[in-house]
Amino acid sequence: MSVHLPPLPPTPGDGYQPAGRSIADTIAEEHRQLLGLTRRLVEPGPDPEHGREILVAALSRHLSAEEQYLLPAIRQALTDADGPVSDVLAGDAALLMALRGLTDDRLAMVAQLVEAHVVAVDALVQRLCANASEEELIRLGNRLEIAEEAAPTRPHPGVPHTPPWNRIVEPAVAVLDKFRDAITGRHTQLSELDELDQPPQR
Repeated sequence: MSVHLPPLPPTPGDGYQPAGRSIADTIAEEHRQLLGLTRRLVEPGPDPEHGREILVAALSRHLSAEEQYLLPAIRQALTDADGPVSDVLAGDAALLMALRGLTDDRLAMVAQLVEAHVVAVDALVQRLCANASEEELIRLGNRLEIAEEAAPTRPHPGVPHTPPWNRIVEPAVAVLDKFRDAITGRHTQLSELDELDQPPQR
């Protein structure tokens, strides 16, 4: 195995494939969604309702989950990945700082940072796919999705961004974020955009 993961339980027969999506597919879809939302917010015209708060929440979750599972897997699978991963982490830190109290005048900068993040991470994911098995990619995808469910919905640039501490601290911080979201009725899911854009039913 090129990526260290806990062993799967014994299964009858060979060729067992875990259920779930490859981490590459999940990352690619989220990158498309995040790029699409940032462009909608930057381009002239009416902004999608609650678009800024959804962007902040979605990016906070996305970066947290990548830092917990994707980037460590890349470091382990690729012998020369320390430099590129450190660059991604530095870009993530800048992005999280820019997301704090996000205003219209910072949207263009956030869009540029998101595009740079996507280019850098996509290149590393392609290399990971060439060095990891499909089973490993699916199991990493499952961990990424679980991590996103428990991730903060607000930017916290000051918390640890590498394992093991980010896997301990960020879920704890997320509990407070989600409590605040529930109290304020804040929108946090990319899937809510389509619902919010729909005209009210008569």
